[in-house]
Amino acid sequence: MEDTLVFVDEGFLDKLTKFFGEGIRLKFDKLGFARRIAKKQNLFCKHLFYYTCPPFQSTSPTDEEIKRRRGYDKFVSSIKKNKEVTVREGRLQKIINEAGEIEFKQKGVDTLLTIDLGHTREDYPSIKRVILVSSDTDFCPIIQDIKKRAGIEVILYSYFDRTRKSKFSLSNELLKCCFKYVKLTKEDFTSCPISNKDDEGKRKSESNERGKEKDNEERGEGDGE
Repeated sequence: MEDTLVFVDEGFLDKLTKFFGEGIRLKFDKLGFARRIAKKQNLFCKHLFYYTCPPFQSTSPTDEEIKRRRGYDKFVSSIKKNKEVTVREGRLQKIINEAGEIEFKQKGVDTLLTIDLGHTREDYPSIKRVILVSSDTDFCPIIQDIKKRAGIEVILYSYFDRTRKSKFSLSNELLKCCFKYVKLTKEDFTSCPISNKDDEGKRKSESNERGKEKDNEERGEGDGE
């Protein structure tokens, strides 16, 4: 398998996992997901670039905002321990739309992703194809640029439907500028469950203890009278 890099726009992925989960976000292993979609293209995920934003915090954060930030910090701290993953953080902006409703928009994430895509050839000279998980047409210029300058092709993993006014509309421009388009499925996420290393370690410890007890019993070293 050839090596590849996987670039994930978390803002898009968050909406999609909530859609697949019928209102409840699917929980999945981020690196496992990247490896899965790369393998489906007969590629090996050498590195995952994950683009996200900390949850919004008011000047005087509410209890709910504090709770969300703690959960986010725990997630980022955990994923950053893996040298195969790079986390890039933008910021979340709170705005009031025309209908007077509160909306949150990512700021700076597209720029960070564009910079990293543009540095692919310099940072990873052997890479010929990369995978982008997004639905944003703003990436078209950099996709076309790395193809022209470095011969790097982009495989797009995204999702769209034909429902009118859907949040998952996808521009033909984005499809055309990519080497290949693949539609994400719910299985791409559910097939990558989060592994609890603490539980795994506990199970191994308990298994070792049971093994020792069995050895002691066989040698007559049990706790019997």
